[in-house]
Amino acid sequence: MNDLKKESSELHELVITSNGELGDSFETVSSLLRKLKDCVLAENPEVDTYDSENVPIKHRSPVIPDDFRCPISLELMKDPVIVSTGQTYERSCIQKWHDAGHRTCPKTQQTLLQTTLTPNYVLKSLIGLWCDSNGVELPKKQGSCRTKKSGTSLSDCDKTAIKALLDKLTSNDIEQQRAAAGELRLLAKRNADNRVCIAEAGAIPLLVDLLSSTDPRTQEHAVTALLNLSINESNKGTIVNAGAIPDIVDVLKNGSMEARENAAATLFSLSVLDENKVAIGAAGAIPALIKLLCEGTPRGKKDAATAIFNLCIYQGNKARAVKAGIVAPLIRFMKDAGGGMVDEALAILTILAGHHEGRTAIGQAEPIPILVEVIRTGSPRNRENAAAVLWLVCTGDLLQLKLAKEHGAEEALQGLSENGTDRAKRKAGSILELLQRIEGEDSLQNT
Repeated sequence: MNDLKKESSELHELVITSNGELGDSFETVSSLLRKLKDCVLAENPEVDTYDSENVPIKHRSPVIPDDFRCPISLELMKDPVIVSTGQTYERSCIQKWHDAGHRTCPKTQQTLLQTTLTPNYVLKSLIGLWCDSNGVELPKKQGSCRTKKSGTSLSDCDKTAIKALLDKLTSNDIEQQRAAAGELRLLAKRNADNRVCIAEAGAIPLLVDLLSSTDPRTQEHAVTALLNLSINESNKGTIVNAGAIPDIVDVLKNGSMEARENAAATLFSLSVLDENKVAIGAAGAIPALIKLLCEGTPRGKKDAATAIFNLCIYQGNKARAVKAGIVAPLIRFMKDAGGGMVDEALAILTILAGHHEGRTAIGQAEPIPILVEVIRTGSPRNRENAAAVLWLVCTGDLLQLKLAKEHGAEEALQGLSENGTDRAKRKAGSILELLQRIEGEDSLQNT
């Protein structure tokens, strides 16, 4: 059991440092470790799985249901939380994942459109009931990987080394600036304590100054260091208060491709705070994000799409995105199923379709054929979003309704109403009612 605990711990660390690229290997090894643990418990029921945590067990340890284990640590969850993909993790584990700079779901590899963690009270209650019925005392919460409060956070950092790096940032020697910015970039990525130490040492204003550096590599290091520092919630405010938003937008417009992509990711991170959505949109970020969406690398396109989605939660930014021509590339992404951007395109279209100007622009882009195709053949979430967009576009627009009918929407929607998600079924039913209504009107006219 001790060997298995060590393997579990190593897997946990590997997940955090893998840049979200373990794919199917993660699920395979997770499943194997779970089966090995269950096998050891079955053969040696006296083994105490929580021995290392000094947690009392009332009697021999039962086999923990898979649904009660964190997919990262494989241990019984004490504080389960839900991420935006619907997966549940132990809070401290997924927070550590976020703190490492990852923006994907460890289990599904999908991009997380937001980093909000929602308590899973239902599962927590079920785990509590299971513990009671099996004589297991739920372990006390372990220390999370989140940033410690000021006053204790500096103990794990080399303050002298950080001070030396800051001195180099203010040097007139470009090579020293570049090297120091690169070191701070790596330190800020490494752990939560470093992010607090670096910010408290006064690095953020100096890094913001370097965003306008004429040396491309220094600029890349500076914007990426700010991205890593922004993972800490309190650092977000410090970055914005240092006047960083206009400079980050300038990097997004004029920097190297790596700098532009990391500038997009930084804007997404800062836009988690609602007041920053307004400032980022007003600074001209949305046209630059759309340009990156069209010409970036696959990672850059996803960073741009995620930032656009989050910014468009604010109503004023929807109009900016439509005016900047967001709809046309989104429709192109939907038609290119192999391009890997269908999920993001539909998510943004869904949020834009709720705005009058967005709805009009979507209708003018001739979306009906591809929306019907996605409803017919897409993933459950994409079918749901496609139905939502189709509903908003067709409501009050007879021409769009007739086009939907001509492209076989009724058959596709009938299938969705039978086997889609609850929301998809509601949307499908509403559109089918509209289609039946125009059929009735046509019949009356013909008679």
